[in-house]
Amino acid sequence: MTISTLVTHSGGFHADEVLSTVILTRLYPEAEIVRTRSPQWITPAEGRLIYDVGGAYDPEAGIFDHHQRESPLREDETPYSSFGLVWKHFGMDYLRSFDISEDQLEGIHGSFDRSFVLPVDQVDNGVVSQSEAGPLASLTLPGLIETLKPVFDDTDPESETRAFHAAVAIARQFVEARIGRSAAKRRAEVLAREAIDAAGDSPILVLPMGMPFRPAVTEAGADHLLFVVTPRGDNDWTIGGIRKYDQGFEQRADLPEAWAGLSGEALEEASGVKGAKFCHKARFIAAASSREAIMTMAQLAVDEALRVNPDLAAGATSAT
Repeated sequence: MTISTLVTHSGGFHADEVLSTVILTRLYPEAEIVRTRSPQWITPAEGRLIYDVGGAYDPEAGIFDHHQRESPLREDETPYSSFGLVWKHFGMDYLRSFDISEDQLEGIHGSFDRSFVLPVDQVDNGVVSQSEAGPLASLTLPGLIETLKPVFDDTDPESETRAFHAAVAIARQFVEARIGRSAAKRRAEVLAREAIDAAGDSPILVLPMGMPFRPAVTEAGADHLLFVVTPRGDNDWTIGGIRKYDQGFEQRADLPEAWAGLSGEALEEASGVKGAKFCHKARFIAAASSREAIMTMAQLAVDEALRVNPDLAAGATSAT
């Protein structure tokens, strides 16, 4: 069926119909957006999708509301908002409109639903209060979208429509950026896993570029890895620690204490490595001017870490 009209309610807007509009306008860019509560428009018809208004949830008829008494629920009995319903039925097609591998679609769809869509459902239905975010409540996405509404004494009859479309344009950037990052994360997992396989028993992971790598390390059970080496451009390489946990900053191993806060000649002298450039005072990252220099620093860091904590020695061998 060709969709020619997207219908949502008029008046004040919220995150759920704004974000629903982001999804649907990418899939149906030629469709007219009609904001109304007129019965003639919020009744299902050929070529029409209705969302967040209409008092019914009937995908076959093209109506996706959640305000009715028997409102649709997720499997965990969390009520859907219109955004959750639109994502449920149109999310996969939305993802296919990007350059995303077919084998990644389901994972990205589920991840985005859990981390982005579900919170909007919860806030819109009062399951979770924005106030739970404390002083950051107004900076949540639903809170930021609320700030885009016209002020109370703006009497221009077109102000709400202009504000709605402005909110959709802004929300679109957040949604597309989030999807892009999710897809990139999965590409990174493939590259990081290849690097883990190449590292073998070495405690040093060498990546081809900067990327999220810890999820791949955790999934691979690569507990022997202590440091990660990454190129950052011409004459610029880094060595960094690997965090023990998702939360917090504790590393599996720290860089040598003697390097902390040093740079240039002072670091070269302390490390004995020509080309050593910088070491953060917190000992979680250091830099050098060549691969040879950074790999030498990496091996020195491993040797020092094993000296300080011999329990790290399990599975650790010399770097190559």
